[in-house]
Amino acid sequence: MSAPHLPAVPAWPPKSAPRLFVAPPLVEGASVALEGPQAHYLGKVMRVTPGDAVILCDDATGEWVARVAEAGKRDVVLAVESRLRPREDVPDFWLCPALLKKPNFDLVLEKATELGVAEIHPVLTRRCVADKLNPERAATIVTEAAEQCARTALPRLGQTTKLDALLRDWPEDRRLFFADEQGGAPAAQAFAAHDGPAALLVGPEGGFDETERAAIRAHPTAVAITLGPRILRGETAAIAATALWMGTCGDWPAKT
Repeated sequence: MSAPHLPAVPAWPPKSAPRLFVAPPLVEGASVALEGPQAHYLGKVMRVTPGDAVILCDDATGEWVARVAEAGKRDVVLAVESRLRPREDVPDFWLCPALLKKPNFDLVLEKATELGVAEIHPVLTRRCVADKLNPERAATIVTEAAEQCARTALPRLGQTTKLDALLRDWPEDRRLFFADEQGGAPAAQAFAAHDGPAALLVGPEGGFDETERAAIRAHPTAVAITLGPRILRGETAAIAATALWMGTCGDWPAKT
């Protein structure tokens, strides 16, 4: 006689569980009360009910599973149960993109987060169309992107810095790869030849002017690179080069 068929035990937490970054450090048994947009997202968009799973991250201790204890009209209370994994170690790679038009720069923030950069340092150059960045809005974009791609470590978002100040204060031990539309070393080869802290500098819609280009090339840590035979938009260059670095030197290659 064949054994009776037993129903499969549902995975816990389910892969469909919503994910959120929260401010307080998380510990087992803690109660987390959410209000405002996060409560609206859980209650009105995801329609959670008591007992449902929610994945929480605090950018400090890692990733935790919690259950919905209360789901009110204006707030949601979560009971933290256990830690699923510690905060991840991301590759030591910074992206330094020149400011672009708002939707294009939003895309850079989002995709840089998804690709795994450690820090994002917006740069202001002479040919930038935009001249300021809303830090709260940028932080929201970065956080939502991290939630979507299951990062447990938020990238650090630096203040917008003028190019000359960026070069003046640049750390001596960090290689600065410079995406130069006028040419340089093939990007993949240049990335592979360097082992250590690295960053990528990408220009605005109109590119760097000649004075800026000369200052960058003269910097002792800078290496001019080319991203191929075509002239890329600023957001395309930032995303493509970051992906190439992650595939060459970051955490994409299989670990042995």
